[in-house]
Amino acid sequence: MTAGVRHEQVDCGGVQLHCAVAGETGRPLMLFLHGFPEFWAAWRVPMEQFAARGWLAVAPDLRGYNLSDKPAGVDAYKVKHLVNDVLALAAHYARGKFVLVAHDWGGAVAWAVAIGHPDRLERLVMINSPHPYLFWRELSNSPAQQKASQYMNLFRLPEAERVLSENGYARLLTAFGQLEKAWSAELVQAWSQPGALTGGLNYYRASPLHPATADDPGAKKLQFRPEDFMVRVPTLVLWGERDTALLSGCIEGLGQCVPDLKLLRVPDASHWIVHEKPDLVCGEIERFVAG
Repeated sequence: MTAGVRHEQVDCGGVQLHCAVAGETGRPLMLFLHGFPEFWAAWRVPMEQFAARGWLAVAPDLRGYNLSDKPAGVDAYKVKHLVNDVLALAAHYARGKFVLVAHDWGGAVAWAVAIGHPDRLERLVMINSPHPYLFWRELSNSPAQQKASQYMNLFRLPEAERVLSENGYARLLTAFGQLEKAWSAELVQAWSQPGALTGGLNYYRASPLHPATADDPGAKKLQFRPEDFMVRVPTLVLWGERDTALLSGCIEGLGQCVPDLKLLRVPDASHWIVHEKPDLVCGEIERFVAG
């Protein structure tokens, strides 16, 4: 177990979410949302640092992941349910507004929270997670992003669990590049929890944003307008430009939907920037929330 981190179960309206918590109750809340295929411990370093700086740092396992409940059926992973989970956690841990930090799929949820409930947020920090309007635009119009996102269609298939779990989850582990042995073992343990791999994959299955297939136009069948996806919260976006799944086209023109935006491109970081450059990530968040 990580020193200084305690573990709690929180009822989010019928779904029990496992949360890692660092810092004293009553402090300002900084809530961290992981992406696929990680779990709460992706935030271990930022949690420890911000707890030491006076924050209550909370990182849940999102529904479907690791030690949290894993509701049956794809519909349970639609965005409205994921947003309600975040709001319930915030109500449990915070007296007022809170800072939301998110990566990848956690970021998709966080964008939705910010768009629909800006009054709940003090500040928003997004890390390699595309804004929904821009992601729709790129999936609809960019051949490069369509190619980079083909993995999403694999993840939506019924056989995805079998493919991804073969050979000790080799395909998932390869997506991270070089991994420390201890972190690799932790990831495999989290994926091996009963129902956890299906829970994570159901986020992809429930989402209408995916590349076209032979019998499904994917994102192209939707009509998005930027004015329906405005983020009226001060927002920091950190973007590792070596991300091979989410290309930098996903942040071009972001200010159209996020007027109060600070964007930092990191040319020598990948999708896994939180692990690759923890000091940079924590330092930028610290300056942003202090401002």
